Amino acid sequence: MDSGAIRRWFALGAAALAASGALALVAPAEAEAEAATAANCAGREVRTLSFATGTVHVYRQGGYVCAITLPKTSGGRRMMSVSVQARGNRPVVDKGKYSYRAGPVTVHAGHRCVWVKGAVDRSSVSSGWILC
Repeated sequence: MDSGAIRRWFALGAAALAASGALALVAPAEAEAEAATAANCAGREVRTLSFATGTVHVYRQGGYVCAITLPKTSGGRRMMSVSVQARGNRPVVDKGKYSYRAGPVTVHAGHRCVWVKGAVDRSSVSSGWILC
């Protein structure tokens, strides 16, 4: 192998290493956000409720409904909440100062409607009766 071929292989290897390094910087943030929701609630996502400072992700599996509130921007600890109420029952609530998420909150809804609420700081969302 001549010196030109060695330089080309070295340049190709360096380019591959640089590309994988750039991907490693971008991928964790996306994977972390996806893992934060999917890893904590079983089932498939059936609703996404967006509001000014965050998003509530709602999942369903069998007769169970689960919800998580995620802030739109990362930062320090702040007030967050999430609640799920099956029609005819009291709401199950997770409320406090969190850095990453509120929840997961899971209720057995069977075939009943549910009401989902979420808040980050002073902004909030309320679904009304859904998944009937």
